[in-house]
Amino acid sequence: MPYQFVMVAIAERIATVTLNNPPSNLLNTSVLKELDQLFGTLEADLAVRVVILTASGRSFCTGADIKELAEISTMHQGTEFSGRGQALLNRIERFDKPVIAAINGTCLGGGLELAMACHMRVAAAEIPLGLPEIKLGIIPGFGGTQRLSRIIGPSNAAELILTGEIITSEQALAMGLVNRVVPAPEVLPDAKAMGAIVTAKGRLATQAALRAIRISLDSPLAEGLARESELFGELCETADKKEGTTAFLEKRPPKFTDH
Repeated sequence: MPYQFVMVAIAERIATVTLNNPPSNLLNTSVLKELDQLFGTLEADLAVRVVILTASGRSFCTGADIKELAEISTMHQGTEFSGRGQALLNRIERFDKPVIAAINGTCLGGGLELAMACHMRVAAAEIPLGLPEIKLGIIPGFGGTQRLSRIIGPSNAAELILTGEIITSEQALAMGLVNRVVPAPEVLPDAKAMGAIVTAKGRLATQAALRAIRISLDSPLAEGLARESELFGELCETADKKEGTTAFLEKRPPKFTDH
């Protein structure tokens, strides 16, 4: 279906989703709705193995539309707006296909929350990142207070959220907020190269790995270990596991069939 604020291109089992709401690629209600619809389509597309999320122009996303935010004046409206954003980002975080954020430019507020919901993040050098909502008299509402503390620790998260401080991508790398920092022209190619490495692996093992990692964030260690063992055991019955071990012993590349 046609979209007004997002674009998608699929090649070599990688879907590249591009925010196309320049110049700031704001996350207004219409953009959130289109992203939700698009990710639903990609979830059902068996030809897609990896999703890359990036943006057009010089900004990745500078957050929510402040004009839209200014019209929210009741607790019900605010909770509903926050819940709508959280639902989309939860969907991305729980995606059974790896989602890589290719952060090509300024990444603030809801934009950083969106990037944090992705499984991996590649950022352009010397770009600003942050959660400045405190300067507007509010807090991050799309999951930022929860995901940031899990990624960089509660003390670092508290500093960034309470001060609204903007950091560089290099500082974000040192904190573990992003996986890689590369020159701006290399952001999307680097993300695609990372995606290509993943698509060469078996789909079943990739899905199981994402599920196990997700469980680790939501469950006590003992429960997570038990589920990891179950997922490991399930994979031991697959043709891909047999092919992978056989190929290793025969010193050749494996040919996974996702069975």
